[in-house]
Amino acid sequence: MSASEHEKLALEHAAAKLFMRRYEKQFGVEMRHIWHNEPRKPDVSCYLNGQRLDLEIAHLYGSVEEAKQLLGRNLCRATRQALEHLQKTPPAHRLLEALNNVLRAKAQKNYDSPHVWLVIRNLNPRWQTYEFAEHRHLIQAPQSHPFAQIWLLSHQDSDAQCNLLRLDNGHSTITSFP
Repeated sequence: MSASEHEKLALEHAAAKLFMRRYEKQFGVEMRHIWHNEPRKPDVSCYLNGQRLDLEIAHLYGSVEEAKQLLGRNLCRATRQALEHLQKTPPAHRLLEALNNVLRAKAQKNYDSPHVWLVIRNLNPRWQTYEFAEHRHLIQAPQSHPFAQIWLLSHQDSDAQCNLLRLDNGHSTITSFP
């Protein structure tokens, strides 16, 4: 397995673990025993209240340049210049566009599982969950998708909070944790 594949698995595992911990705390329902699946299946499986649940994990960075920076990659001159330009522009447009792109791409997939949730982890520190909730009318969750539920997970190191925002079926439930 390549270094990038190991990194991808570690990121998926961390996102699933954080989501499960926060969901469990919010709803008081046990979520346990995480494991990774082989390709062509949802990324991670667990048990929710004793029933198998599959989680498809996606990460939201905002832009390719921001992803490289957030993942600690060596940045070439062009990437550094693009990041300087991005810092001068409000992140709202590109983050909503990136979120809508993730939603559209994941909606096209098919899974060999009766119960799959999509968990999108926002790793961009410039936009927090409440901002996505405020712009909910601009989030385009497809009408047709293979997911029983769609969740946005954000982690804010500055105030040690992790927020969940449910995006499917017109729900806009935001939950925060101290």
